[in-house]
This record gives sequence, C-alpha cells and structure tokens, in this order.
Amino acid sequence: MKPLLQQLKARFSAALSAAFGPDATTDPLLAATSDPKFGDYQCNVALSLARPLAQKPRQIAEQIVAHLDVADLCEPPKIAGPGFINLTLSRSYLEAQLLQIQSDERLGISLVEKPQMVVVDFSSPNIAKEMHVGHLRSTIIGESLARILEFVGHQVLRLNHVGDWGTQFGMLIAHLQDVHPEALTTADTLDLGDLVSLYRAAKKRFDEDEAFKERAHQKVVALQSGDPAARQVWKLLCDQSRREFQVIYDLLDVHLQERGESFYEPFLPGIVQELDELGLLVENQGALCVFLEGFTNREGEPLPLIIQKADGGYNYATTDLASIRYRVREDQGDRLIYVVDAGQSLHFQQVFGVARKAGWLPESVEATHVPFGLVLGEDGKKLRTRSGETVRLQDLLDEAIVRARADLESRLQEREIDEPEDFKTQVAQRVGLSAVKYADLSQNRTSSYGFSFDKMLSLKGNTAPYMLYAYARVQSIGREGGIDFAGPDFAALRGKTPVSLDEPTELALAKHLLGFGDVLYQVADDLLPNRLCQHLFELSQKYNQFYENCPVLKAEEPIRSSRLMLCDTVARTLKLGLSLLSISVLERM
Repeated sequence: MKPLLQQLKARFSAALSAAFGPDATTDPLLAATSDPKFGDYQCNVALSLARPLAQKPRQIAEQIVAHLDVADLCEPPKIAGPGFINLTLSRSYLEAQLLQIQSDERLGISLVEKPQMVVVDFSSPNIAKEMHVGHLRSTIIGESLARILEFVGHQVLRLNHVGDWGTQFGMLIAHLQDVHPEALTTADTLDLGDLVSLYRAAKKRFDEDEAFKERAHQKVVALQSGDPAARQVWKLLCDQSRREFQVIYDLLDVHLQERGESFYEPFLPGIVQELDELGLLVENQGALCVFLEGFTNREGEPLPLIIQKADGGYNYATTDLASIRYRVREDQGDRLIYVVDAGQSLHFQQVFGVARKAGWLPESVEATHVPFGLVLGEDGKKLRTRSGETVRLQDLLDEAIVRARADLESRLQEREIDEPEDFKTQVAQRVGLSAVKYADLSQNRTSSYGFSFDKMLSLKGNTAPYMLYAYARVQSIGREGGIDFAGPDFAALRGKTPVSLDEPTELALAKHLLGFGDVLYQVADDLLPNRLCQHLFELSQKYNQFYENCPVLKAEEPIRSSRLMLCDTVARTLKLGLSLLSISVLERM
C-alpha cells in the first residue's frame, strides 16, 4: 500500500480539482500534526488559496471538505480556526491496516512507482592514510541512505571514490626509495600507520626541498605514463590500504564498490578537450579554467574552477567532472548523490554547474551534494587526541566496544547475573558500534555534533541502546510467555489475528506504526536519516508507555492475542528500521 500521507494528499488533490477545477490542483500542504488535540493530520491549503480564489479561507476549506472522500481512512474532517482542515484516523481503519501488514515482510510499505538508478558516492578515504573520525559521518550516512533508497525500490550503486592517484604518490614513492626501499617491492613491509608518518615526512620534504620536489614530480610522470615499476609500487600501497579499510567496513557492516580517482584518469584529457571544443576553457595564469557566472572570491573577483594546472596536472574538479560524465553515460544514473563534508559545498556547486553547462549533467538527472558537519569533542572543538592528532576511526570504534563491555559487566554485576563470554562479547560489540552509528545519524547531518560516549551508551534518551532495549523487551515477553515470535506457529497467526485498539496507548502506538512508510519515503527524498531515528525513538517511547499501561500476557483473550500481535509488529518495525540505519538488534541485553 502507498504511504498514508501520499494517499491523503491524493485525496485532497482530487477534492481541490473537483471544487475549483483542474487548474486549482496544488500542493495540499498536508502534514502530521504536532499536537494530538488537532487530530493526526492538518491541511493548510485553504489559507494559501485565499488570495488567488478571492475567497475567505474558511469558505475554501468548507468547499474542499464537501468534495473530500476520506471516509474509509478518517473520522469526519473538522475545520478549525480561519480554515485549517484537521483529520483524525479512524479506529476501524487502523485496526484493518494492522491486520493487513501483519503477514507482509515489508510491513505494508510499497515500492516507488518510478524506480531510479541512484549513484551514492560516500566514505572516500585516501590511500596510504588511515581512516579517521572525519570519515565516520560520510561512511555511516552514505550506507544508511543507500539502504533506505534500496528498500523503497531504487537501484543503488554504492561507490567509494578513494583518493588513489596524484602527486601524493610521487612524494611517497620518492621518500620510500630513500628510507625504506624494501617497501617498494615487498607487500606489507610497513604498517599503514608507518606509511602515514612517512607520508607526512615526504610532504615536508616536498615543501622544503626543490630537488626532492622534482624527483617526486618525475615519479608522478612515471606513474601516469604507465611505468611498470611505478605502477607496481602504487599497487602495493593501494592493496595494503584497501585491506585496512575493509577491516573497518566489515566492522561497520558497510558495503561499497571501489572506483577511485585512478579509474577516471584515462578520461581526463577528453574532459579538457570537450570543454575546449565547447568554448568553456579560459587560460588564467597558465592554468585552464572555467568561469561560471555568480561565483566570486572574497575580493569580488570571478572565481575559476581549475580544470588543468599550469604544470599540466589535473585537479580534483577534473576527476569529478569525469565521474559525473561516466555515471550519467555509462552507469545510466538518474540521481547522483555525494555524501561529502560541508566544506566542499562550493566545489560541488561549481562542478555541477560546469557539468550542466557542458551537457554532461542533463536536466533529467538530479545531482545532490549531501553535506554534513564536524564531529566535535565535548569541549565543542574538533575531536582530537590529547596530543592534538586526528582520532583514528579504528581507535574510536574499539573504545566504544570497550566502554559498552564495561557498562554491560557493571549491570550484570549489580543484578548478580553471570553470562557466558560469547554473549558479553556479542552484546558489547553490537551495542558499542550501534551507539556510535546512531549518535551520528540521529543528528541533523548539516550540523556539527558533540561526541560523548556516556550519552550515546545511555539506556535513556534518544540512543541506540534505548531502542535495542525496546526490541529486547518484546522478545522477553515472548520468552516469558513461551511464544516464539520468529517461529512458524506464530507466523501462521499473522494476518489472521485482529488487533483491537481499546486503550489510548494502543491507539497512539498503532498510529505511529502506520507512519513508518511516510518517514522512509521522506528520507529517500530529503536524505535526512535523523527523521528515521526520531520516528524509531518515538516508537520506542510509545511502546514503553503501552507496555506500562497494558498488560500483555496477563490479559484475557482475545485482548492477549491482540496485544501480542501489536508487540510483534513493533518489534518487526524496530528491527527493519534499525537495519536501514545499519544497526542489528539483540534478542537479549
């Protein structure tokens, strides 16, 4: 079935057309209410139509309601104030929908009518450098968006645009030749952490020593020209970095297809040639650039997008333009999504603008930069180690697991419970990693946020442990009542067990369950996964209120079965919703 909000909007559009003619069809301005006393949904379109229709908003609202057919979904609509139309979902509709979604693996959420090929570019670490906390947001946000887009029916290509090409390799190869020549021929001679230190030393030499700088340039030329020895060293460095990255991707349950900067290197001369043939290239201080209207620097001077540097080398922009052209022409992408930090906003505005002007990014293809803020320490400054270094992502994840383990053992000790080692290991890892992921995703991605292990591991508030606990609470009901929610006997009851919504907390819980599809469609559109986090948090809250006010196992039939089915639907919704955030549930905590 279509998400409820979509259904209601379609009904309002039909009513507007019937009341004022086909030209009056517009966005009905329908949204969920923030206060239950105004019902469940409110339509404000009457106010916006007052001037064009030259009528009072309340008169417009009355005409809309006269043509509005929602009797199968809602109680009779009510007009409030100057012309707000309030809708309250009917109990009979809610009960029927809950019965319908019981036996559906997708919980009644339909696929999009027009699926697209969506390319999601995320994570993108640099070869010969360790992944740090700055890579966390791109990796986690990108994975979640890819999962949600796939679930609603789009075909998704997940690309890891790693930095595996350019001047940095010339510097590193030249430096290794002097200090660790064995690393140029033998795999894994050095740890990735050692390579990072050596890269810093190479950069220092590059900036200070002209002779070394020239040698590094020669190594880059050899690499770009296909010199076998240079390519072999490059491959060794890339392979080692990939293995290190994969450890983190496996730990985070992230799935990517690598297509780094080197993939597009053969296409770069063609990018320059096409831009030149289109008359878009301008020489500026020896470099070849494109100037777009509306882009200026702080002095108000035209701001160029550099395509080819004065020394003949290519810029990030050249590679990004080649990637756009390839993703549209070869991958047949309908929607291109770049999950990259907010500091690159201007870069992507220029790149998208040049790609549009060159015809590589047609109007039929949507290109979106998904910006995100910084991860801050509790002092409000950029998260760093005590020595001032950027925090390694592996260290951050390891510490989350250690802290989750300490918290678990403390709770077990307080309750004098002894659990086997494999149980404690599994719970600590899953809770620790889930807490880190959720703490990131639950923030509006456009903002920076303060990183706090204490807050993210808390069993209270909008945290992963709080929701994992809500799911585990449902499973504990099953264990206490001898009911296997995952077994075939209970599965046979789904779709055949009516749910009766007699209590206010049952009614509130049911309404929230049926809003799940609306939220997923909204996130697939605006790419803000914190909306899904908020929905799951509120679902957990409403379930806990239901649990405290409505006995389940001690209730008489048929209320007992009704409430068991409601618990099961909550658990399945939490499990599905959290999985779309790349978070796995726990049967016990």
